[in-house]
Amino acid sequence: MRKLLLLVLVLAAVAVGAWFAWAQVQTRGLNAWLAERRAEGWVAEAAQIETNGFPVRFDTRATALELADPATGLALSLPNLIFTSQSLSPTAIRAVLPPEFRIATPRERIEVSSRRFDALLSVDPGPSLGLRRADVALGALALASSAGWTATLDGGEAVVQRAGDDPLTYQTTFQSQNLRPAQPVLDRLDPTGLLPPEIETLRVRATATFDRPWDRRAIEDRRPQVTALDLSGLTAVWGPARLEAAGTLDVDAQGRPTGRITVRATNWREMLQVARNAGVVPEPFVPTIENVLTGLAGLSGRDDTIDAPLSFQNGFVSFGPIPLGPAPRLVIR
Repeated sequence: MRKLLLLVLVLAAVAVGAWFAWAQVQTRGLNAWLAERRAEGWVAEAAQIETNGFPVRFDTRATALELADPATGLALSLPNLIFTSQSLSPTAIRAVLPPEFRIATPRERIEVSSRRFDALLSVDPGPSLGLRRADVALGALALASSAGWTATLDGGEAVVQRAGDDPLTYQTTFQSQNLRPAQPVLDRLDPTGLLPPEIETLRVRATATFDRPWDRRAIEDRRPQVTALDLSGLTAVWGPARLEAAGTLDVDAQGRPTGRITVRATNWREMLQVARNAGVVPEPFVPTIENVLTGLAGLSGRDDTIDAPLSFQNGFVSFGPIPLGPAPRLVIR
């Protein structure tokens, strides 16, 4: 019995020592990471970094955290940031953002507030911390810009998961409820109030391949860029208008997409009016485009629904036979 008791005490002492050793590794590691960023010209400061949660968790909290990347001009100011992991599974990390924080760009400052903004991250063991999976939850998210606009989101969920053992490919799903775009955007897209102020539903399922893994270098060095996109499903519901899309794109080193996305647009006349308001469709061409779209709708068997490809080629995009102009570049800053 005494030997058993001695063994239990030794194991307990080892476990306690291991917890405190790993807690020191996490605290010192974050401090070292901030110091490395400062050496590269970043603003990277925290008033305090500490790890608690003994004995079953590691709760690492950074307070008054300030980060600014000189290469992109992007800055982040958080009163606190918490990383939590269980003692027995330190590579499963929950990151919790505060109810209020600030994002700044060279053009504006954005105040972010939310009832919930956290992510459960599963990462590879080792120093690279390659992302295996991320589950992100958003609740009552609101953005307020120094440029005078605001935008809100009732709720949203996103899941990003590595596709098998391929470190460059991720499967992604996203769903939001009641997205209210910034008022200037609404005023431009729908000045007559044809559509409700909220996009009730937005759902996306896609698989993206990148030119490098999503790991710690994605923050320290540069963001991975998309090389291929397989959009298995997109659904957007905005009042009477419904948009569905699926297809594949290849993306070159300059972010120019090539490929085809098949689009189904229900109540397309409302969408055409929105595009007209946004200036996407030049006013002189509206009657011609409406006639072409009416013909496309006739092919689908319903005059309120269009099935047509959105084609990307040589840096330009067209919808069915209608050229829309230069294609947007898919670049992650």
